[in-house]
Amino acid sequence: MPLPVVVAEVVRSGFVEGRHHGSVVALDAGGGVDWAVGDVTSPVLPRSCNKPLQAVAMVRVGLDLPPQLLALGCASHSGEDIHVEGVRRILAGAGLDASALRNPADLPLDPVERDRVLRAGGSADPVHMNCSGKHAAMLATCVANGWDTDTYLDPAHPLQVAIRATFEELTGEEARVAVDGCGAPLLSTSLTGLARAFARLATATDGPEHRVAEAIRRHPAYVSGTRRDERLLLGALPGAIAKFGAEACEVVALADGRAFALKIEDGGDRARPVLMAAALVRSGVDTEPGVDGAALRATGEAPLRGGGAVVGEVRAVL
Repeated sequence: MPLPVVVAEVVRSGFVEGRHHGSVVALDAGGGVDWAVGDVTSPVLPRSCNKPLQAVAMVRVGLDLPPQLLALGCASHSGEDIHVEGVRRILAGAGLDASALRNPADLPLDPVERDRVLRAGGSADPVHMNCSGKHAAMLATCVANGWDTDTYLDPAHPLQVAIRATFEELTGEEARVAVDGCGAPLLSTSLTGLARAFARLATATDGPEHRVAEAIRRHPAYVSGTRRDERLLLGALPGAIAKFGAEACEVVALADGRAFALKIEDGGDRARPVLMAAALVRSGVDTEPGVDGAALRATGEAPLRGGGAVVGEVRAVL
């Protein structure tokens, strides 16, 4: 795999004290590469960026959820009440409870929610884990098809076979299978393939792709959380869809089919929103009609502090 390039610098008091390497690709509305930095054709593990594509596969084989719960099926959620209650609703609709979940126990992803749970005497559990919406949707899909619910994470399970087939169709690439942090099969693709797949969802006018894209557009807080940079970015980009993944991956697709995908090589998540905002600005998205340019650019601000004052920033290098 070719080495990634410097895409962000950590600047303190005018001194560059560190750098993040990575790659980013921008596709035009026709699906061609408009511009790229670094390696955008080798396979990567997009982690939770894959969730909307997994959701399309589930809808194709019979998952039927209202939009807000379908959005939760695409989520790396914050563990807020709307997420926890939503996961329980998905499970209850399938005649199941939290004991059916095969994802690990965890505290909420959002630090405010994590502290609230701990202050109330709570502890880690599977429902609060950020992938529980996806797992609940997987279980509901199994019930809808009469498939075994105990082995739904096995790559040979009919659910996972269907997900892989859809994923490879949407990305246009053959996937390798790894294991994600939540225990589910994790499929590889290039950044170009990931962007291509999201563009297909964003431009769909009917069918499962359209249902998933509309769920994300209508309920962005269910896909992430009320305080997350993803939700703020989608609020600035009418008609767009987006998803972040662990190890600093992110993908955004605009309503016209333009799409952007990135990965920070060292997994440094602080550089992820900085680079995505810079990529959108490089393509002029922040100045387009209907876009809240100031809000878009604000998602890419990462100030550094010293002695209580701002003394630097993480800045993109594109």
